[in-house]
Amino acid sequence: MLLLALGVLLWAAAHFFKRLAPEARARMGNGGRGAVALALVVSIVLMVLGYRAAEGMVFWGRHPATVGINNLLMIAALYFTSPGPKKGALFYRMRHPMLTGFFLWTVAHLLVNGDTPSFLLFGGLGAWALAEMVVINRAEPAWTPPAKGSIGKDAMFLVASVILLGVIGMIHTWLGYPTFG
Repeated sequence: MLLLALGVLLWAAAHFFKRLAPEARARMGNGGRGAVALALVVSIVLMVLGYRAAEGMVFWGRHPATVGINNLLMIAALYFTSPGPKKGALFYRMRHPMLTGFFLWTVAHLLVNGDTPSFLLFGGLGAWALAEMVVINRAEPAWTPPAKGSIGKDAMFLVASVILLGVIGMIHTWLGYPTFG
């Protein structure tokens, strides 16, 4: 589980770097983007390898009710990580829709994966998403929401989220993790 923990920590450190060490990040200039991107790729590789190799206690597993709730939360997570909230009329005043969607993704996955490695992966990433919102709000307290969009944009991105969930579900099933029960 060491690789998994290192991956989650590297993910958080790479994302917090700009806000917690702005002078160091500014000194790196445009080259800093590549360094942060490399750190994120390495963190994802560490998380995937660490999660696949990790063993731990199982507290709960998949249940038809949690699978259904998971899928509904995933539609919301996909919608919030899309441009929908910023271009639509329903959630355009939401400051952190992408981080909210990411957090919903972690909660959805914890509902159906109640084992120690999942607590570390999804719980750690969920804690990062919440902490990232706090750090951004403190670093940049002034924020102006985008202009209100249309309900049509909300509907379009919601439909796209449902279709994307179907594609993701097929990929999960192909990899041996059935999504739809």
